[in-house]
Amino acid sequence: MNIAIIGYGNMGKEIEAVARERKIHVEKIFTEENNENGLGLTPDSLKGVDVCIEFTAPESVLDNIEAVVDAGKSIVVGTTGWYDKLPEVKKLVKQTKVGLLYSPNFSLGINLFFQILTTAAHVFDRFDIYDVALSETHHREKIDSPSGTALALGNLIIQHFHCKREILHETAHGRIKPDQLHISSTRIGHVFGRHSVVFDSEADSIELVHTAKNRRGFALGALIAAEWLKGKKGVFTMKDVLTS
Repeated sequence: MNIAIIGYGNMGKEIEAVARERKIHVEKIFTEENNENGLGLTPDSLKGVDVCIEFTAPESVLDNIEAVVDAGKSIVVGTTGWYDKLPEVKKLVKQTKVGLLYSPNFSLGINLFFQILTTAAHVFDRFDIYDVALSETHHREKIDSPSGTALALGNLIIQHFHCKREILHETAHGRIKPDQLHISSTRIGHVFGRHSVVFDSEADSIELVHTAKNRRGFALGALIAAEWLKGKKGVFTMKDVLTS
């Protein structure tokens, strides 16, 4: 399989390294220098590419998605901060008859964590003695806060833990409402990513934690997603990869 990497920061370099180990050929690499505003992504420049993998920034991702699908290529998107435009992107993908797979986190472990949390939230929802909160810690260079993964985990909790109806991700300067799910964020050093969900009662606390050790897990998951997406049409998530 031939891929193109869009964005050559730390994640792009890790994807290149893991692709080499998996004998996946990196046909093209697009950086800020050769792909300003998505203008470097053309049918000619993407010739021979099966799937693109995109890890850039919220201000760049939509231009990149539009250019790739207009060129008739499928794309795996790891950038977050654009999901409010998902309806428009789905319409474009349907029109161009390609495949798009997006996820706030491509780690296989965190996606299994999503499944575990779904079950846990459903179980704890049966007992009104429990409250729930979520915290995340990342390196100090991370742009978004809270992380896209934390927001996705929070939305999952709200779906299955029905006493929570809204997310509070700002600093709480006093009491919070019983129906608010508090997400707290910490930025420090070089932490790759830690997400914790605590179910708390007067009698006990139960904590579920996922800790990323390095970027390899994210890169491996993105490449597995690209292999799965090849030849498919439509919009997918990592849940589709893990359950099909």
